[in-house]
Parts: sequence; structure tokens; C-alpha cells
Amino acid sequence: MQRLRSSLDRIDRKGYGAYKGLSGSYDFGSFALFLDRVQRDPFAPPSLIRIRTRENRFDPTLFENPVRRVAFEDFLTRSVEREIRRVVRGNRGSGGSGRVEIQRASQVVLPRTSLVVEPGYVEARMAVGLPARGRSVDARAAKTVLVEELPEVARGGLVPAPEGGVDVERARLHVETVEDADHLRGLLPGLGLVAFVADGAVLPRESGASDRPLEDGALPFRSPEEYRVEVELPNKGLVSGMGVPEGVTLVAGGGFHGKSTLLSALSWGVYDHVPGDGRELVVARGDAVKVRAEDGRSVSGVDISAMIGALPGGRTTEDFSTPNASGSTSQAANIAEAIEVGTSLLLVDEDTSATNFMIRDERMRELVRREPISPFIDLVRPLHRSLGVSTVVVVGGVGDYLDVADRVILLEDYAPSDATPRSREITGKFPPRAPLTDRDVRPPQGRAIDASSIDLRRGKRQSARGRGLHTIELGRERVDLSYLEQLAEGGQTEAVARIIGEWVAAGEARGVGEFVLEALASVSEKGLDSLGGFQGHPGEMSLPRAQELAAAINRIRPLRAGPRT
Repeated sequence: MQRLRSSLDRIDRKGYGAYKGLSGSYDFGSFALFLDRVQRDPFAPPSLIRIRTRENRFDPTLFENPVRRVAFEDFLTRSVEREIRRVVRGNRGSGGSGRVEIQRASQVVLPRTSLVVEPGYVEARMAVGLPARGRSVDARAAKTVLVEELPEVARGGLVPAPEGGVDVERARLHVETVEDADHLRGLLPGLGLVAFVADGAVLPRESGASDRPLEDGALPFRSPEEYRVEVELPNKGLVSGMGVPEGVTLVAGGGFHGKSTLLSALSWGVYDHVPGDGRELVVARGDAVKVRAEDGRSVSGVDISAMIGALPGGRTTEDFSTPNASGSTSQAANIAEAIEVGTSLLLVDEDTSATNFMIRDERMRELVRREPISPFIDLVRPLHRSLGVSTVVVVGGVGDYLDVADRVILLEDYAPSDATPRSREITGKFPPRAPLTDRDVRPPQGRAIDASSIDLRRGKRQSARGRGLHTIELGRERVDLSYLEQLAEGGQTEAVARIIGEWVAAGEARGVGEFVLEALASVSEKGLDSLGGFQGHPGEMSLPRAQELAAAINRIRPLRAGPRT
């Protein structure tokens, strides 16, 4: 610590670049401080640092297996973030002087680069704006941040009480909550279920701009008796809730009664959630994909022939490409791409779907005889029968889906009930709808994607990085991920960009599914830090799913792809 004080005194009032000489490690007694990357000026991205405890004083059972380790690292990330808000004053000069940040965690629990727990130490990775007066070093303010505030943050966020500020019982609840959710998700296939919603869950969110639970007036979920399932969890014990079976499930109800809220909760059920979120025991198959129409997206070499037949002019759709997809072709491509990388559950909301993709009524059949689109209503059952892909579809105005549903869940005032018997009575009053097709569905043919079609050059350097939650930059190309509704954090977007960047730099032509699964297996083996490209603080990243990684690749406009030979 004294060495850092002396070094700061020597560079006081010198040009900001003098901070560069501070790179290295410093002994704080019970902590070590690492200055890994020092910013070039006070207005540049902040400096990257790490704080590592000299020992790990936590009960080893908190991180004794991979699931618990991820959960405990998530808890400590939030603990450090809380301490930063409590301790750090910030605003200590020009630019970002005095700011201290750690990767912000969302409502979901993910592997992140923000914090590492090992048997012998705990390490937090942060960003610090080194203080400046104008563009000169402010050593006094820097000593306050680095020598006073950061050690207090470390004691409060990385050391268990009573020596430090970490509540071990809260940490244990956090870890056990995540472990229960992960265990429950693993039970689904054996139970013949694609999703589970626990009794007492709170599904509504605070607002359209917030993923936090609605606290006032939210009705706790209660399963219909017909779908109630009891499961035994390792920590919480016996819990009950609504099990959603494999097959075709229709969610119906009037506007504002909770249909889309339930579907949204299922879509987020691919992730574990923090205690207090309300969706702690709302889980879905880990490969579930929410699909929608996406007018204007690019499509490269995708086999959509199961959904859309030959186009005017004799153009086939086994190798379909367009820079500007319509609603129906984009939704067909989204489904084909999801199946290509692997999914056992599609989540579909009529509100965000293309009408002509979802249904075609008798009158339009009579008027339009040459229609290449096989409506989704005729595909949901063959998808399950042929490929084992289940569907949960939300409808409020298309009653024909009652004909193809294995079960119907009706939502009224956010309360679900089994409407399957009533739906059978209703469909019996009308002539049966004749499907346009009932043939088996074959999986889309595999594609090879060509890395050489993507240019990472941006001036004299190569660039592949995330820009917030919904954009990645590959060289000068910006890839829009706005419609990937299951992206949870900007750290996932950053990791996606870096994985794609490594693939492009290697110049390989690969199958989409093959590449995605191998890339994530490599990250799982080596850790997210391996995407950092250098020793020390690797940057802010969270682990993406295979589904979002593949979806990002598929939305790169210059991408060349076609059938594998």
C-alpha cells in the first residue's frame, strides 16, 4: 500500500499518461491490488483493476460444485456492487474521475467474468476512473479511491461477517435458490414436461422497462389442479406448481389477462433467477426459443422449405437468402435456425407473429389458390411428432388453434384454468378444419457458414465487440440483435462478439450448429476469461446460450452460408 502511495505522490500533477507507470500489483496486507490496464486519458474507458483476497474465508460448501460456484460468484458480484454504491463517492475531477464499477448483474444468474472464487482466494474485477484535474494526475484523489475506498469495498463485499460485510446466510439462500432451480430444470425431460411454474410465483414485472417484480397488486400464481405437479428439490424440499407437458399447449384469454406475461416468464425460465425475483422456480427447457416475425432481417442460405414452398419464378427455398425478409419468411427462418442449432421448445405469441404465417382461413384459401406458405397451425403437430419440438402458443383471436392443441390453458385476471374440455366442446360445434398439410417435417438441412465473408477491419485494427445489449460491431458492420428477446445482459453480447471475432480471425468455414456447440464447449472448458485475449482483467462478459450465439451469427448481413457439401 505504501509503495502505491509513494508512486502516486511522484506523479502528482504530471500529464495523465504518467498513470501508465502504475501498472502492476500492490500488497495491501489482506488484499492484493492489480492495475491491469490503465486508461490513456480521463475521458477514455476506465482503467481495469482486480482486487484479490489473500485467503478465502467462506464455507467451501457455498462453492462445492459448478452450479453453486456460479451462484456464489453472482452473489458476491452483487455484494461488491452494493458496497461500491455505499462507499465510493465518485465525481473526483474531469471525465470519469473517481468512478468505480463492477459488471452490473441482471435478475438472472449467469457465469460472468466479474468475480472469481477459488479455494485460496476471492477476486473481484472492476473498472476505475483514475482521478484527474483537467488532463493531469490528481494524486490526492487517486489515493482516496485506490488506498481508502477500494479496500473498504473489498472488506464489505468479499469477506464474510463478522470480519467483513458479507452476510453468509443470505449467500447460502442465494446459492440454494439457484441450485434448486437448476435441479428442477434438469427434472423436466424425465417428467415429460417442457416447463414448470411454481405455486406462489410472481410473474408480472414492474414495467416494460424493468425486469424487477411488480410489488403492488401482483397475484401469486396458482396452478390449475389438472396440471399440478409436485417435485422434490434438494434444498427447498417438496414444491408444487403447473407442469406444462410436451406437445402443443395453447394459452388463451382476453387482452391484459396475463397471456403474454406467462409466455415471457417461460421464455426467461431458461435462466436461474435471484431470490426475491418472483420467478425463482419458473423454469423451462434450457434450449427453449421464443420466435417472432422480424421484418427486414437478413437471411443467408436457410432451409425454410418445410414452412414455405417454391416461390414465384420457380425459386426454391431449401437454400433461401434475402437481405430484407418479410414477416412470414423471417419467422420461418427464425424457426428453422432454432431447430438447426437445437431446440425442444418453441414459444410463440400471436401479437408478435406474422398473421399469414400463423393462419389462413377458408375464404383466403378459396381466393388465393397458389400460396407457398404452409401456415404454422398445420406445422405445430408435425414438429412435435417428427422432431420432438413442442410449442407453447399464445392466442387471443385465432380460434382455429383449438383444433390442434393438446391442451388449452385459459387465463382470466392472471389466474390459469384448464379449458381443454370446454375447447373440445367448442370445436365439436364446427366442421373440422382441413389442414393444408399434415406431412412429417424433416429437419432443415445443415449449412456451412463462411468466415471469410466477414471483415473485422476498422481502420488499422480489427474489431469485434458488443455495444450494449442489442448490438455487436464486427469491423464496420453493426449487427442488430434487438429481436433476440432472451438476451439477458450486455456481457452476453460482448462474449458473442468475441467468439465470432475469434472464429472470423481463424478463417474457418463451419456448420452453424457444429461451430456454436464447439465454441461454447471450449469456453466452458477454458472459462470466459479465455475470451479476454490477455492476462488479468478480461473485460465484462457473461456466458451466452448457444441459441443467442447462433442467432447473432445468422443476423450478420454480409454472411455467406449455404448447404453443407
